[in-house]
Amino acid sequence: MERGFGVSSLKDKAIACAGNWIVDIVQTIDTWPQKSDLVHIRHEVMGVGGGAANVVLDLAAFDAGLRLYAVGLVGGDAHAGLCRSACDAAGVDRRWLKTSATAMTAHTQVMNVPGDSRTFFYHPGCNDALTEADIPVEEMAAEGVGIFYLGYINLLGALDALEGGTTGAARILSRARACGMVTVVDLVSADTSTFAATVMAALPTVDYLFLNEVEAARTLGRPPIPAGDRAGLEAAARALQAAGAGRVVLHTGQGALWFDGAPLWAEPCAVAPGDIVSPVGAGDAFCAGALYGIHQGWDAGRCLSLAHRAAAASLKGATATEGIPPLRVLLG
Repeated sequence: MERGFGVSSLKDKAIACAGNWIVDIVQTIDTWPQKSDLVHIRHEVMGVGGGAANVVLDLAAFDAGLRLYAVGLVGGDAHAGLCRSACDAAGVDRRWLKTSATAMTAHTQVMNVPGDSRTFFYHPGCNDALTEADIPVEEMAAEGVGIFYLGYINLLGALDALEGGTTGAARILSRARACGMVTVVDLVSADTSTFAATVMAALPTVDYLFLNEVEAARTLGRPPIPAGDRAGLEAAARALQAAGAGRVVLHTGQGALWFDGAPLWAEPCAVAPGDIVSPVGAGDAFCAGALYGIHQGWDAGRCLSLAHRAAAASLKGATATEGIPPLRVLLG
């Protein structure tokens, strides 16, 4: 593995997942309403979401004996209690999941139309208040953390703020690498004026970059890339690597690309439309599957296979993480 880790030494290391902690209130509706119209909520469920939360809880759901740490910021409200309880139930160490005295826990109203799409109404709360001082990577390294995940860039408020061509997120990632950690970054499809600059600032500090075709196009300032356009996706991955990223893992609904100087493609697992409950969290499940493989020293093809199996399982759950079974089931 890169950064001086041998396979056996990385297997012995812990994984810390930092960034977004969100409570998702997922509401399934019949159809998207016109302005001022009424539609029925047919089902409602509440669960923990956000990049850091989803990835660390998915990794815990694999039941593979990993040492896992939750890193981020929550408030002093009931939503924070849900985040803490989820960590405790999953056996995730939450010593670095800190509490803000001034900001609310981030939360999202997720409107899910089965067979169509989902729409998010997001209150950033503590995620926008998270700062470099809240993420003590040196302390984590001393505790044996070998992989540092950060997600999502462009949904972290203070850490995304550009100053002198860099960001707090980029500085944290640089510090993590200086401590010998492998850095993993995931993006979110936020449409902001600083999207590209924020990502570009971080790329030289990223060992593994996870993103989809929309995020790749926005980062590079290119027109939308069709999910099936392999040549366009490969060109985007090559450009991202040229801009500083280590390995690029680009996932779409039609397949995934692992790019490390040369392309490796993998097809997704087929899921019957009737089995899909919600797509919320599928991308994070994909990341968790690949991240487990990285931790174990697997080759790229094996990493992508588990990533696609985890994403397919996620589609069958209403919340971002409830559909993830143990690893022995995913690999069975």
